[in-house]
Amino acid sequence: MKTPPAKKRKPAPPARRAVSTPTVAIKALARPRQRKRTREEVEEIFRRLHSVNPEPKGELEHTNPFTLLVAVVLSAQATDAGVNKATRKLFAIADTPEKMLSLGEDRVRELVKTIGLYRTKAKNVILLSQRLVEVYGGSVPADREILQSLPGVGRKTANVVLNMAFGEPTIAVDTHVFRLSHRLWLSKGNSPDAVEGDLLKIVPKEFLLHAHHWLILHGRYTCKAVKPLCENCVLADLCFSKDKRI
Repeated sequence: MKTPPAKKRKPAPPARRAVSTPTVAIKALARPRQRKRTREEVEEIFRRLHSVNPEPKGELEHTNPFTLLVAVVLSAQATDAGVNKATRKLFAIADTPEKMLSLGEDRVRELVKTIGLYRTKAKNVILLSQRLVEVYGGSVPADREILQSLPGVGRKTANVVLNMAFGEPTIAVDTHVFRLSHRLWLSKGNSPDAVEGDLLKIVPKEFLLHAHHWLILHGRYTCKAVKPLCENCVLADLCFSKDKRI
């Protein structure tokens, strides 16, 4: 009986060589170290924001400096949409300090109860209304120190009122302005006051009046905290943030 011939083994395929990414490509994709923005870069950032929205508007609904002041006080830790929903009924019956006082704290509290911290805010609205009537003749003063002395009014609220009601080139630093100032390398400040100071130094005068509105709106609708819409961003090529998604 013949022994069947042994089967020939197929030669093993040659080992594949690892393909390494060129060093040059790695360097090209690396995020540059943060540095101070040049004057030209800052100007270009705000020029582009201006080109997209030449006349930005705050989204809190109001009819006069007093209703603006109240709306901003109510907006702390709340959305503009939520505040607007409550203040439409409130301002329809109380759009002056005198009318607000006549309404009373209980009624104000009932009208704004859908807003966070509504009990404290209703109390502050009545107290600031009383102060405006008794000390300032029912008018909202165009003075930061006086505004900040009113119950429930901090520097950010005062800056918003001065900017929107009286046309002063102030910068109100909220969570969006704070986030974008860091992402766009406009500031390294670790507090709202520090960021405000940095922006006041570097934003060109022609853009200063609307600067914080541009940053707020860009942060609210494009440069979001968790999932920024970088593909829709007019500043994408000027942004080197670690949060950038493209």
